[in-house]
Amino acid sequence: MDLQRLTHMANQIARNLAAQGEAQAIDLTMQHLRDFWDPRMKAAILAGDRAGLNPIARAAVEKLQALLG
Repeated sequence: MDLQRLTHMANQIARNLAAQGEAQAIDLTMQHLRDFWDPRMKAAILAGDRAGLNPIARAAVEKLQALLG
C-alpha cells in the first residue's frame, strides 16, 4: 500500500470530522479506519511514518494501534 496515499486519505477523513470537536473527531476517525479500511491498509498506516498525518489523524492512528495491539 502506498503510505502517502493512505496518509492523504486519513487526513481527509479527519478534516471532514473535525467539526465534531477534537475528541469526537479522533474517535470517529479511528472508528472509520477500523471499520472500513482493509487489513493491509491498517497494517501499512500503523507501520508507517506518521509525520504527514494531521493531529486528529495521528491521534486516531495511535488509538487504533492501542486498540489492535
